[in-house]
Amino acid sequence: MRPAAVAALVSVSALALLGLAPGAGSEPLPARMADTGGGSQLITAEAPAADSTSGTVTWWDLRDGQWVRAGSAPARFGAKGLVEGDTRTQGTNTTPTGLYGLPFGFGIKAAPAGTRVTYRPVGQSSWWCEDTASTAYNRWVDPLPADCRAAESEQLITYTTQYAHGLVVGFNYDRPVRGRGAGIFLHVNGRAATAGCVSVPEDAMRQILTWADPARKPHIAIGTTDGGTAITRY
Repeated sequence: MRPAAVAALVSVSALALLGLAPGAGSEPLPARMADTGGGSQLITAEAPAADSTSGTVTWWDLRDGQWVRAGSAPARFGAKGLVEGDTRTQGTNTTPTGLYGLPFGFGIKAAPAGTRVTYRPVGQSSWWCEDTASTAYNRWVDPLPADCRAAESEQLITYTTQYAHGLVVGFNYDRPVRGRGAGIFLHVNGRAATAGCVSVPEDAMRQILTWADPARKPHIAIGTTDGGTAITRY
């Protein structure tokens, strides 16, 4: 191989290490964002456009002041695409864009070895309350409280594939606005697009769980390549 070709190959490999495509600019995605949550770990979930149902999840580490890609996987989004989190309406099958914390992990299967985040095992009485009239709105409940209707909530154990492993996305979580949405997770792929969550293959979900370190304050940023929901605005 000619020296020029070798140099080009090395250059492309270096860009790939940083999570960049040739011609994508000089900085990795987190370095081009308005906010990354203040920690040294970040998950980016990026779709090509607001009406997309697929894209890419990448997890990053901040090392010596530089964001470095730790892993990447194909992702799925809501069946109706993505929408700005602050204006989302519950039941629209849209994924909320924005920057969110990751309160805890959970799963029907045991936590992968090395998991450091709080990980709640899913049992028969584990539910996510999505009843807008309940005092437990947008919360894990075990068991289901009297004021939370089962028909308006998710019995987690019934989603045997999707909730094998997951991380709660802190959308509408700290101060829930009723009707904006509940039960947004990063979880394992089901058969197709999601009802509003972000999903990845199971092996990727397990990698993310063993990578995430609460001491490094990981967050997730969800958005599109450009437009009003561009991931770089978060």
